[in-house]
Amino acid sequence: MSVPHAVPPGRHLPDYARDLVRMHDAVISGSRPNLRPRALVSRSWSRVLGLGLTADGRNVRAALAEEELARRRHGSPLRNVIGELRQVIGAVSDASPLLLVVTDADGVILWQEGASPVLRRAEDLGFRAGAQWTEANVGTNAIGTALAEAAPVELLAGEHFEQGQHPWYCTAAPIHDPRTGALLGVVDVSGPALTLHPAIGALVETARRLAESQLWRGHRQGLERLRRSAEPLLAAAAGPALLVDDDGWVAHSSGIAVGDRIAAPADGQVIAVPGVGACIPERLAGGWLIRPSDRGRTVLLDLDLSASPVLRLRSGDAEWHRPLTKRHAEIFALLHSAGPAGLTAQALSRALFGDTEHLVTVRAEVSRLRRLHGTLVETRPYRLADGVRLAVHRAPGPS
Repeated sequence: MSVPHAVPPGRHLPDYARDLVRMHDAVISGSRPNLRPRALVSRSWSRVLGLGLTADGRNVRAALAEEELARRRHGSPLRNVIGELRQVIGAVSDASPLLLVVTDADGVILWQEGASPVLRRAEDLGFRAGAQWTEANVGTNAIGTALAEAAPVELLAGEHFEQGQHPWYCTAAPIHDPRTGALLGVVDVSGPALTLHPAIGALVETARRLAESQLWRGHRQGLERLRRSAEPLLAAAAGPALLVDDDGWVAHSSGIAVGDRIAAPADGQVIAVPGVGACIPERLAGGWLIRPSDRGRTVLLDLDLSASPVLRLRSGDAEWHRPLTKRHAEIFALLHSAGPAGLTAQALSRALFGDTEHLVTVRAEVSRLRRLHGTLVETRPYRLADGVRLAVHRAPGPS
């Protein structure tokens, strides 16, 4: 998703920045502004006002202790890509007074890079490593608002809630783990408001794409290291087997036809691999060896649609039962009714919500279902996987 530019086409940047400051003053004072805030800005200001923050002062922003900051840096997967991001921004920062900021998923600034003058201005604002730059802490800003909206954001001058941030622009985009989809943090470029250029959004998007592609490259290299380290064990393994990492990504398969990923294994839990049956995960250094518990290939599921839904699995001599959320139970029941043809994302949205406007929610729910309960459901279209048989037991109605 590209970063939306804060300045409308044809508008003169200095004039528009002044108009935004006037708009801010009018809204905060309760007057009617000549320029209406963008919907994104209006939503954020409503959230911030509801939190009790003030626009004319500087809200509290205590920085983390050095030890906690170091711990977060070390634990962040983004530490492996910060060097590349610095190179991308560094090529521009020599000619423009801008600041690169990378945060974690909590909005805590982990790394900053930029020219000394803009770094000093940022320090005066409390915009420094260890500070948590969320809406709840510092009001409407590109980092916190990108986290709140789960989308790229660019803000200019008076679109910031705090008046102290009006001399700035900020452009930010969330970074996600390409393996799991989990939010890892935000990349942000900020600078003096009147230096905002239309290319800044493209620069931030390039940085986001670079970060995620480098993370994916590291992931593929990790799978190859796992495969090489397990080669002796794989050579000695009899029968079908899978070698996967901790997130279920397949490093090697032998006699088992699966996609790129299965559900993440866990110690002591039988895992359902459609087309293979129930499997027993065996812990290895850096991953798991997955082998069938017996030669049975059918996974039998019983869905109990009582007030507290439960899913039971049986395959050969292996079985487990797990509680389901009502939403996941509803998805299983709908896919059972749909049969082998399955349901598109649009059709599943319509069945769950009565319209096709909830595609993102549908995809997220199915992704969570697969992560929690194994790859019992296939995608494109959504359907029960081959080798999975489901029986549905509905709670009796009132007599």
